[in-house]
Amino acid sequence: MKKALKTGIVAVAAAAVACTTALIDLGRTSEDIASAPFVQTAVLRQGASGGEVKELQRRLKQWGYYSGAVDGIYGAKTVEAVKYFQRKNGLTADGIAGKSTFEALGMMDSAKALEGGNKPSGSQSNSNYTSSDTYLLAKCIYAEARGESYTGQVAVGAVILNRVKSGKFPNTIAGVIYQKDAFTAVSDGQINLSPDKTAMNAAQDALNGWDPTYGCLYYYNPAVATSSWIFGRQTVTTIGKHVFAI
Repeated sequence: MKKALKTGIVAVAAAAVACTTALIDLGRTSEDIASAPFVQTAVLRQGASGGEVKELQRRLKQWGYYSGAVDGIYGAKTVEAVKYFQRKNGLTADGIAGKSTFEALGMMDSAKALEGGNKPSGSQSNSNYTSSDTYLLAKCIYAEARGESYTGQVAVGAVILNRVKSGKFPNTIAGVIYQKDAFTAVSDGQINLSPDKTAMNAAQDALNGWDPTYGCLYYYNPAVATSSWIFGRQTVTTIGKHVFAI
């Protein structure tokens, strides 16, 4: 009788450990577990929002996986699009953007952030700037790119910020924007227009680290550009009417 009781206690204890382990792993995806011990949770899942989500949506939409709005909200449509992408690329179709999904999408900064368990390195850059910097950045975005897509507007903001960081240009937003002959909008006075909400949001996303240009320092519209020098720069990507280069 005592032996049976002891056996029963051991079995209950083992079940409790198994249940606890299951609870610990609940919410962790196969991508998270495969990347342990570095990754404990996925970067993006349903309910997330912000610039990284917008970039995820933009890529999925560009490649035909997503048909919803690029609004930065990780909703049901985004989940289904991620699952579709994952199935097509041999990944676990859980609808959560973990390290493997980011790598497959070419979003290497996010993948590297996952390895360290941190946000992308640029995500904290907003703390280095004032509200006046944000407003001036939004003014330049509005003046230079108000006819472009939202991603295209963020991209212009990102180029300005990349110049601030590069060491080849002035080290402030105002210095970069007002550098002689740097921006047509300054030369023709459009910089004095008041930015709309979209431009303000684009400035904020750029400051928060979203860079659709992948580090570009230049952009131009080939339909109106006249400088032969700019055509010689190495093209990285094209967004809307603007070519972005290094």
